[in-house]
Amino acid sequence: MPELSELPVLPREFYAQPTIEVARGLLGQAIVHGDRAGRIVEVEAYVASYKGISDQAAHSSRGLTPRTRVIFGPPGHAYVYLIYGIHECLNIVAEPEGTPGCVLIRALEPLVNLPPASGPGKLTRALGISRSHYGHDLLHPPLTIRQLIPPNGRPPETIATSPRIGIRHCAEWPLRFFLRGNPHVSRR
Repeated sequence: MPELSELPVLPREFYAQPTIEVARGLLGQAIVHGDRAGRIVEVEAYVASYKGISDQAAHSSRGLTPRTRVIFGPPGHAYVYLIYGIHECLNIVAEPEGTPGCVLIRALEPLVNLPPASGPGKLTRALGISRSHYGHDLLHPPLTIRQLIPPNGRPPETIATSPRIGIRHCAEWPLRFFLRGNPHVSRR
């Protein structure tokens, strides 16, 4: 594998696609933060609507607020928030500016200087990501997503789909995507 710093950063156009396409396209790519990196193996999509129904699990469903402003902004930025008062979660903003959509990064396969990181809270701690990264442009270091496979290419593993985890609203929607058989995918 080449040095991660030599791999291209995913371009803005990649993130300006529909959220579900971005979610599936992130699988197999590498998140790099400073000297740490992991391969994305599990994600969840949060959309404005799914099959014509508003996604009440999406933070953006309440509209534009100081907390959600980044989700309505340009794609390819980090949306980091605190959940349960203890875990910080990393989301990637998708869709063209003005259309809310984001992808929660749920699990990583360690690549460089990273312990196993299954679960959104564990992976942000392992990568050293905090709410200070809210709004960070992922096209620029220190936090980037690098191409291990071509954008919208397919990882060698099969992509599996299931309902999202740990939410109350719209929980049955099949918007969780993961690499089937990867040992780093979080447990249900």
